[in-house]
Parts: sequence; C-alpha cells; structure tokens
Amino acid sequence: MAAFAKTSPVPLHPDHPNHQTPKTHNSKLLSFSHNLQAHHLSLKRTQEVSVLNTSPSSSSSSSASSSITTHNPNSDICQLCLAGNLEQALKLLDSMHELQISVEEDAYIALLRLSEWKRAYDEGVRVYSHVSNSMTRLSVRLGNTLLSMFVRFGDLGNAWYVFGRMEERDVFSWNVLVGGYAKAGFFDEALDLYHRMLWVGIKPDVYTFPCVLRTCGGVPDLARGRELSIDPDLKTMTSIISACELLGDVRLAREVHGYVMRTEFGADVSIYNSLIQMYSTVGHWEVAEKVFSRMDYKDVVSWTAMISSYENNMLPAKAVETYKLMELEDVQPDAITIASVLSACACLGHLDMGVKLHELANRTGLISYVLVANTLIDMYSKCKCIDKALDVFHSIPDKNVISWTSIILGLRVNNRSFDALIFFRQMKPNLKPNSVTLISVLSACGRIGALTCGKEVHAHALRTGVGFDGFIPNAVLDMYVRCGRMGSAWNQFNRHKKDVAAWNILLTGYAERGQGAQAVELFQRMVGELVSPDDITFISLLCACSRSGLVTEGLEYFHSMQNQYYITPNLKHYACIVDLLGRAGQLEDAHEFIQKMPIEPDPAIWGALLNACRIHRQVELGKLAAHHIFEKDTTSAGYYVLLCNLYSDSGKWDEVAKVRRTMRQTGLTVDPGCSWVEVKGKVHAFLSDDDFHPQIKELKAVLEGFYVKMKAIGYNEPEKSSMDEVEASKAEIFCGHSERLAIAFGLINTAPGVPILVTKNLYMCQSCHNTVKFISKVVRREISVRDTERFHHFKDGICTCGDEGYWGKPDIGDRLKKEEAAFQIRRTEIGILREAANGNTKSLYGLLLSPLTQCCAQGWRDRLVPSCILLGTGRILFRSRTPLTM
Repeated sequence: MAAFAKTSPVPLHPDHPNHQTPKTHNSKLLSFSHNLQAHHLSLKRTQEVSVLNTSPSSSSSSSASSSITTHNPNSDICQLCLAGNLEQALKLLDSMHELQISVEEDAYIALLRLSEWKRAYDEGVRVYSHVSNSMTRLSVRLGNTLLSMFVRFGDLGNAWYVFGRMEERDVFSWNVLVGGYAKAGFFDEALDLYHRMLWVGIKPDVYTFPCVLRTCGGVPDLARGRELSIDPDLKTMTSIISACELLGDVRLAREVHGYVMRTEFGADVSIYNSLIQMYSTVGHWEVAEKVFSRMDYKDVVSWTAMISSYENNMLPAKAVETYKLMELEDVQPDAITIASVLSACACLGHLDMGVKLHELANRTGLISYVLVANTLIDMYSKCKCIDKALDVFHSIPDKNVISWTSIILGLRVNNRSFDALIFFRQMKPNLKPNSVTLISVLSACGRIGALTCGKEVHAHALRTGVGFDGFIPNAVLDMYVRCGRMGSAWNQFNRHKKDVAAWNILLTGYAERGQGAQAVELFQRMVGELVSPDDITFISLLCACSRSGLVTEGLEYFHSMQNQYYITPNLKHYACIVDLLGRAGQLEDAHEFIQKMPIEPDPAIWGALLNACRIHRQVELGKLAAHHIFEKDTTSAGYYVLLCNLYSDSGKWDEVAKVRRTMRQTGLTVDPGCSWVEVKGKVHAFLSDDDFHPQIKELKAVLEGFYVKMKAIGYNEPEKSSMDEVEASKAEIFCGHSERLAIAFGLINTAPGVPILVTKNLYMCQSCHNTVKFISKVVRREISVRDTERFHHFKDGICTCGDEGYWGKPDIGDRLKKEEAAFQIRRTEIGILREAANGNTKSLYGLLLSPLTQCCAQGWRDRLVPSCILLGTGRILFRSRTPLTM
C-alpha cells in the first residue's frame, strides 16, 4: 500500500509479471536533458571493484576450479543464490572471472536480486563491477534488476547510469526510476521523467500511478495528479488512499472513500486497511474506528492498523483493549502488532502485560526483529526496569541507531545519566547519532552538569548540520541552563528562533535559582514580543514566585492565566499555589485552598503542603497531609523522606524510626547519594561513603581540615539522640553528604579561584549547606550545588537560596554569623547608595529586591530615601511591599 512503486516487487524468479510482453523502445530515441543531469547526484560511473582475490594454490580455489570443469558454473551460482548463500556464490563468480569463463545473464540477475534481498550493498556493487567489465550495453532484464537494486539502496547515481546504458526500457524501468526519485524527494525530476516516459510512447500502468501521485503531493501539483487517465483497479485505489494519507487531504480521502464503497472494491479487506491507516494518520481516529467496526473480515493487518491508530493518537488504553479482543479472535500478531502494543504498555506503565508480550515474542521468534527489541527497551525503561532493558539491548545482534538511542534515553530517564554518556561514547565510532540521540545525550549532560561533554555534543550537532533542527536548539539551551551557564544560555537563546519552549526553559532556570524578579521581567518581555504563554510557562513562573516569596504576584498570575490567557489550571498549577502559600508561612491558607479546589487533589498537591510543613515545623498539619498522600500513593519514597525530615527537624526521632520501619517493610529504598563534578573535561561521580576513590585519603584530609576550622569558630553539629544513632541520621540517609567529596575533589584538582559546579541526586541537608557556605568563604571560590530542588550558589559564605528550608537550626557560630551579616549589609547599603547616585534604576531595583535587603533593618533603609529621590522614578517597591512615594 505504498504511495509509490516501492519499486514493484522483484522476486528471485527471473520471470517478473511486468516483463511479460514488455513494450520497449530503443535508447537511441531518448536524449537526456542537461537540466535533469544537473539535479542528479552523479552521472559519472563510479568504478567500485571489490574482488576477493583467491590464491590459486588454496584449497577453495582448487575445489572451485574442479567444480567449474565438471559442472555448469552458472547453474551453480543460481543454485547457491536460491539457497541464500551469497558469499559462496560471489567466490564462484570471482573464480569464473579469474579463469575467464563466461558468466550468463541469469547468474548475474540471481546474484543482484539476492544482494538486494539481503540489503548487501557492497556485494551488489561488487557484482555490478563484474557486469560493467564484461558488458557495454545492458538488456532489459539485467538493467531492470540493477535499477531495482540501486533504487532500493538509494543510490540514484548508479541507477541513472544503469538506465542510460540499457539497450531498451520497458514500463517497469521507468516506474522504478520515477519511484526512486519520488521517494528521495526529487519531485521535479520525477515528474520530468514521467513526461519523458509518455513522450517516448510508454503507457503508464497501475504501478506508475502511485509514484506520480506521490510526486504531485510533494511538489505539490495536485492538478497533474488529477490529469492521470488510468482505469482504476484495486491496486490503484489503495495507492490513491495511501497518497491521500501522504498529502493529508481529508476531503479527497472522503471522496475516494465514498467512491470505493459504491464499487466492487468496497468489500476488499485491503481497501479497509488502507482507509484505517489513512484516517489514523490524518488524526481522524474516530472515523478509522467506524471503518474497522464495519469490517466483516479482519486480518492481522486490520487489527494492527487499528491498534497503531489508537497508539499514535495517544489512546494507549484503547490500543491494549483492542489487542485483547484480537487475542480472543485467535489472530496471531506480527512484529508490528507487538511493537504497537508494547508502546501502549509503556505509556500506561503496564509492566505485567509488557512482560507477557516479551515472552510471546521469544516463543514466536518475533524478538529477532530489531523493531520489537527496540520497543521492549523503551517499555522496560519507562516502567523503571532499566536492568531488563539493558538485557534486551545486549541481546540484539545488529543494533541500529534506534537501539542505542532507546537505551541512552532509558538510562537518562532512570537517573543513570552518567551511564548514558558512556553508552553514547561507545556508539559514536560505529553509528551516526540522529537528532533524538543528541537530544537525549544533551539532557543527560544537563542532569549531571557535564558541561564539556554538552559542548562537544553541541559542536557535533553544528558540524553535522542538525544544530538548528527540531528541538535540538532548545535541548542545547536547556543543557546550558542546567549546567549553571546562564550567559551561554542567553547566547544560545538569542541565536535561534524564540518559541514558547525556549522562553519556558529560561523561566525554569530562573525559578530553580529562586530569582523571581528576573523571571517576572522575562515573562513580561515574552508577552511583549507577542509570544503566547502555555501551561508550562505558568508552572515555571509560579515556581519562581514561590521560591522568591512573591505571593501576591504569584496569585495574580494564577488568576490571569484563566481570565486573560484562557488556560485552564491543571494539578501542577494548583500544586504551585499550595507551595507558594506554604513557603510563605500561610499554611492554613494553603490547606483551605486545597479544600476549595474544583478538582480532586493528587499526592503531589498534598506533598507541597507536607514540604511547607517541614519548612515551618507544623507537625500536625504535616501528618494530615501525609495521611492524604498515603491513601493514594504508598510507593513513592520521596514522600516518606519528606515526612522523615519533618519529624527529624522537630526532634521526633521515634516517629522517624517508625517511618523508616514502614519503608523497609514495603520494600522502599532511597537512592544512594551521588554527586557529580566536572574537572578538566571529565565527569567524576562520588557515592556516599565512597572509600574506593583513588584520592579518597586526600579528599577526607581536606574535609577534615575544614571541620577543624569550623569547630574552632564555634560550629556545633546538631545534637543526636540515641534513637538517631540507631536509625542513622536523616542527613546521612536522605542526603549522603556526597557533594562534600565532589567539592573536595574539585578543590584539589583545579586551579585556585576556578568555580566549582556540583550536581547531586538528593536533597542537600542542613549540615552540608552550612559546610559548603563555610568552605566558599575560606577558599574564596564560587561553588554551585544543584540538588533535586534548586540551585545553591555559594559565594563568600552566602547562599543565593537565602537559607530557605534550613531555618531554625544552629548555623556557623554566632560570631561568624554576626560578622558576616554586618559585612554583607554594609556592602549592600554602599551598593544601593552608589547605584542611586549614578541614576542606575535597573541595578538599584535589583538590589532592593535581593533576599539580603529583605533581612536588613529599616533604619538604614530610611537613609536611602534622599538618594532615591534623586532618581525621579516616582515609586520604588521593596520586598516588604512598603512603597516609597516620591
């Protein structure tokens, strides 16, 4: 049902239906235009001779020679080809040429058809070289066989050269070449060939029609397609339906549908199958469903087409249900059926059914199809069974680029980005990655902060010409944002088309850094450039407001998304509002908001409230939130971690022990703490309690030195109860302190002053936060740590998060804290006065909105009023929302 002649099927049997009573013409009547030649890849004959030289003294040569002397070697070649033994047939061909024995045309045709069937391009070219050396002109049969092979391999250069060497050409010759040009996208050339075919007196047949209709769809030149005067038969009608699918012309498709229903073709199953496929492709799955339901007889293609229709139109549940009906009808699935149902299982997370399909594929041998194996990798990856996905991957003998891409993406989504990069490096020498591969690798680089590797992938995308294709520009932008390089991110943003996804990535970057003012400014700029925000835009914007304490602004944006932008809030937006109110200490308002929601809250919404209770130590309300969570979700370890943190921060270690016991009983485990740091272009991973690193002694010595200095200035570790010691501290369980090792490694392996970026897979605990603050002040380095929640940028003992979420615990001694606060307040005051005196409105506004300004006393603010008046700006708004009216 292809829309072009897929080149008409070319069997191994020498007598093809299209060759019966062929209408041919002499090649001298045809003059090839210069214009047609100019568009071709190459009109020069490429002499590619790949001959296996066999020593005359070798046993194989001797046996071949004896065989040649006693049997007809041409018949032997044909027999070997019928048996599928291409290698031996080629050796025999080499021996015949070496002994100067004439090779018959049938032997060449058998070799060429077997090469085409086995997709053996090099072997096919090797046979072609023998043909070129022994013949100057090609017969119709041999020429058509060569044409079919080269078009199938996409080698239009050799196909064109063969076409020119043919003594005569029949309709099959033209069909193959027209179809090859149409499939390769050379639509103008294909139409020119079609008109030349008419000019030399070759009458089109039903195999010509799909090729030309595909061509008309590509130009597009529908008028030419409608001018074709061919009496329609079954093949023609299925081809027209396929062409409508290609063109996306629903109106024409409905006309064809009505026509075939009024003819004798209306009862043919292939017509119904083509209609189902066509309606599915253009998004009319309901019509496809009606066509399917009206079928009296359904074959495996019918069921597969309907299952694929549901799966492609994001209806995986219907796809699975249809497959179950297919089983009841006792219809045996094929490879495409299995792959389609596995994709649906991956979307639904139906691991049990996926495993059954895997077993079925093993029993029926369908697992040998790389399509099935690749889909299994995807299914297991999405169902969080990455080890099984790896088993399937390693069992594939001939892995293609989709196999590698599937496992790389699977490792990434299962938080094994480091392994994903290892697999990518193994793939590169053998296969050329496609755009999806590069997107997956860029995502993995961003997750672990592999900036150098990300830059290499970016450069590779630019060198190979895909750097501007599809989502790759945004994937590069996301990588730079996640690696903490906002300057590079802005350069990437300004160089490419700014779609809504690009704006959302930048907004998310500011949200992760708690830079609400910048996020708000960016959103206003986005709207000013007439880019319509989507639901993801408001999720990022609300997160930014939440982490910056911009409660009023956040609520205003939440209402405007409905009233101004007509976007219906989903559960994620409601979770953002709960987080916004909860972080600001308005826990009762957050709880009331949940109770008044128009849709039923999910565990994530109650989880936002539980996190707020953790921050503000509201145990009772936190218990209520946890109760609602565990009514619906008892398998997510993250919620147990939050509850443990709430209890431990409140000193309720008995409750911590109970939660930990529940986790053990239900088989829940927390991922071991792991941190990554990039040093000199290489990513280094550190696990909690990693005693196997080659530099572990040096790393621990560096950290111990910092601990001694911290103790000397009055730092005290949080008190530990006996129960805490038994259960292990929640910091060790849920943080792992792995970032300390990564930071120490960066300090001793980089030059002084070089910033350090660490990425970790768990939440950063109070102890680590204080430790890194101290280290950044002592070594005078900028240290960035990105945990599961946000970016922490440490400089001179201060973190950009403003210690949010770490309140209420003893910090680095009172003396250091007071000295540091006084120094930072004085520096901020001087900066504000300087910017006010210079008239820098934007810089002044940014300083006034900084977290540090919020923590300062009112007295020194009052001294700023005269300087602010000099600006003549009219009004400046403090974080306290106290206006200064000028």
